[in-house]
Amino acid sequence: MTEPRIMVVGSYATGLTMKVDRLPCSGETLLGSGYRVDHGGKGSNQAVGCARLGARVSFVAKIGKDAFGDSALKLYREEGVNTEHVIQTGATATGVGFIIVEAASGHNCITIDPGANELLSAAEVAKVDFSGCKVVLTQLEIPVAAAEAAMARGREHSAVTILNPAPVRPLPTEVLKLVDVLTPNETEAKVLAGERPDCSLSPEEVAKRLINLGVKNVVMTLGERGALMVTGESVVQIAAIRVKAVDTTGAGDAFNAGLAVSLGSGASLEEAVRFAVIAGGLAVTKEGVIPSLPRREEVASYARE
Repeated sequence: MTEPRIMVVGSYATGLTMKVDRLPCSGETLLGSGYRVDHGGKGSNQAVGCARLGARVSFVAKIGKDAFGDSALKLYREEGVNTEHVIQTGATATGVGFIIVEAASGHNCITIDPGANELLSAAEVAKVDFSGCKVVLTQLEIPVAAAEAAMARGREHSAVTILNPAPVRPLPTEVLKLVDVLTPNETEAKVLAGERPDCSLSPEEVAKRLINLGVKNVVMTLGERGALMVTGESVVQIAAIRVKAVDTTGAGDAFNAGLAVSLGSGASLEEAVRFAVIAGGLAVTKEGVIPSLPRREEVASYARE
């Protein structure tokens, strides 16, 4: 694999996490344990994940002028992420996420206050120099207009555009047409296709609807069942690796980072999805998001084995 240049446009949020024996029901209060404060935000996690997998990463984001924002910049210095386009604002606080993890299964529930992420504008993204980028990776924890601007700039420079559509919201077709690779889970895919989250359509049927709406390729994450790759010509199911899940919180971000780095290195889409499945699988074996993001040699070693 080469050292591709990747532009990640997205969010930063400090994660406040605790464990519970089971996830609470509506109106219920449970006692938790193991409270901790972690770096989070899908954009930030994916930027760090790409850097650990060997990419040259630039991050475009907006954070607050506060302790959480300063902590984020320290993280990027340590991980080798370029912060030239990380903007600190005094208008509002750095984003925060609250995470509850079910101890036995590793499944989680997450709520987010976007904070400064909501202030990242399309105009600020459009000012960034995207030349030389192989991949532009973005998500929906920032305004849709900012994510759209990122993908439009990526297309201008012949980069592969990846949209991780979380948290999911309906998107106009003009945005979907800018997406080279869409990486939803099953629920997100159904919402983007205009269906109810509990509809009975198969993952393949939903993916084909998204392609008909303008997305070039769909790579749907299926949790313990791996991933489904659907293009205009083929459908390929790629099995998950067998690991003991400890904390699934960072799996999706590790998956997207693996996909971006592999595609940026010149791999085919199927090769990239297989690499991403390993990266995502390894991430669930450790607690916390940043500690769980694998490094290139870990993924390569597992692939060789």
